Amino acid sequence: MLKSIELFAGAGGLALGIERAGFETIALIEIDKDSADTLKLNRPYWNVINDDIANISSLDLEKYFSLNLGELDLLSGGAPCQSFSYAGKRLGLEDARGTLFYHYAVFLQKLQPKIFLFENVRGLLTHNGGKTFQTMLDVFTNCGYIVQKKILNAWDYGNAQKRERLITLGVRKDLSYKIKIDFPPPHKYKPVLKDVLKDVPPSIGAEYSPYKKSLFELIPPGGYWRDLPEELAKAYMKSCWGMAGGRTGILRQMSFDEPSLAVLTSPTQKQTERCHPTESRPFTVRENARIQSFPDDWQFCGSMYSQYRQVGNAVPVNLAFDIAAQIKKSCGR
Repeated sequence: MLKSIELFAGAGGLALGIERAGFETIALIEIDKDSADTLKLNRPYWNVINDDIANISSLDLEKYFSLNLGELDLLSGGAPCQSFSYAGKRLGLEDARGTLFYHYAVFLQKLQPKIFLFENVRGLLTHNGGKTFQTMLDVFTNCGYIVQKKILNAWDYGNAQKRERLITLGVRKDLSYKIKIDFPPPHKYKPVLKDVLKDVPPSIGAEYSPYKKSLFELIPPGGYWRDLPEELAKAYMKSCWGMAGGRTGILRQMSFDEPSLAVLTSPTQKQTERCHPTESRPFTVRENARIQSFPDDWQFCGSMYSQYRQVGNAVPVNLAFDIAAQIKKSCGR
């Protein structure tokens, strides 16, 4: 069975999709205790390492994971991005030093997996004027990989959610003659909320203030703040009222006939509002998990807001599966 290690594992959306595609996850590293507890609860047989990745990347990784150089099939994960101190100077790993991505690159350099999967937000392409991502590409190349990238929308891959992710795949140069990875083709059917929000198990969920709830009661499914009477909209939008742009995420009431906007980490703050289509409340944790394509038996640990954060930060499971299945197919397995 193909073996994988995941860094910055979060609550397991990416790892679960990779497992479903037929990989054996031999280790996951996650610094957040609630997220690590979630992984341990749902997959007691996974080797979950709840530690700062800096403490692990400094070790002899081949010995630590009982691997030979180049034996690992897949390294996956997505480090939070920061501007690099030397971005654009093409100094290899030195460009990335002091960032979390540096530790991803160290794993890549020390273990030399056959393939890597690096996922992040679309905005990484333009972060720091594009220098951050270009530095990452330079590091991947210097570590010995042929790299390709593509923006994938989770809505195209069995998720009732418009959520774009930047997916970067790399194949070790000595294997590039026989491993050719294609990005997964989009599904013919794109699900909407009515497809995934049937019979959702009850769960904890946040509530709007009485004031905000009264506003949502005036907004139709698929609508947002512009559907309010002007005096109420002005009072709510305040200084944003006269600014350019639609700001369609503010006071947004979803419709069962559309996909959700991207599930975020906070359900009640301005610009992160995704109100239930027929009830004046945010989606519950379990409803957000459905939208992220987590199975109903995948439980989340920690406080309510920690659970919202874990679900919102996750890679949609169905998207992860399609990518991993394509990788597995490319390996001839």
